[in-house]
Amino acid sequence: MISTRDISLPHGTTLQCRVSGVAGRPVLLFLHGFPEGAFIWDELLLHFSRPENGGYRCVAPCLRGFGASSRPTEVAAYRAKHLVQDLVALIAAECPGAVLECLVAHDWGGAVAWNLANQQPQHMKRLAILNSPHPGAFLRELQHNPAQQAASQYMHFLCRPDAEALLAEDDFRRLFAFFNTPDGRAPAWLTDTVRAQYRALWQQGLTGACNYYRASPLRPPRQTEDGCDPGAQAITLPDAMLAVTVPTLVLWGMDDPALLPGLLDGLPGWVPQLQLRRVERATHWIVHEHPERVAMELQRFLQSKQ
Repeated sequence: MISTRDISLPHGTTLQCRVSGVAGRPVLLFLHGFPEGAFIWDELLLHFSRPENGGYRCVAPCLRGFGASSRPTEVAAYRAKHLVQDLVALIAAECPGAVLECLVAHDWGGAVAWNLANQQPQHMKRLAILNSPHPGAFLRELQHNPAQQAASQYMHFLCRPDAEALLAEDDFRRLFAFFNTPDGRAPAWLTDTVRAQYRALWQQGLTGACNYYRASPLRPPRQTEDGCDPGAQAITLPDAMLAVTVPTLVLWGMDDPALLPGLLDGLPGWVPQLQLRRVERATHWIVHEHPERVAMELQRFLQSKQ
């Protein structure tokens, strides 16, 4: 059974969470990305809360800016330090006197998770990342890989001041198109029921979701009317901001059109306790496409001795 809880954090943010499992059990925390919501994890919340699969307490928040969670309007409220602060407070609320058994994260949720694992690893035993680039790899590819630069150009569209209005046009046509297969068709997993879940989420507002892109300096370079916008070319990240010491699973859909396989190169240098699983014929939307494979890989990771 999945219930919905509004969890108010000490610094004023409220996160609406989908929760399954018994309070007091070891906690798995699931973080969604753009343009998603907490409901994408429902199958996994039910799976891992069952006694035969570990009997975990499973929590999936709508991140700040999404759905019924707090949606500050100012772009600065979506900088990494604030997103990490939300997670630390949520972990304290759900794991009093303990730490997370595992933080599981996709896309933008993964970006926040990488930051938390680097800055405050004491809050988790393990980290599992699904198609979300390590910041060091993403910076490198945005600076030097023309293919990744081209694949990431959509980020500039999402930073436009009119992005929310454009995304909402014609019953969210552009947003639903993000999920399309390479030949332009809607995927099989995008049923009428799932489509209705996304529509209900997006109708609550899109500004917070777009503000993640507006607040991030990691964007591809581009030509503008005024010359060249260097984007990530102007950024350096010190090694201290890149190391992740907790045992980490990276599960990667290899047909992701926006996040290319080059982002997997060099990961062991930053993540020494790495388990990397490549999933062929899976795209960015691996949670929807292959829930059984995701559950199996997470189960194996949670049971491993690493």
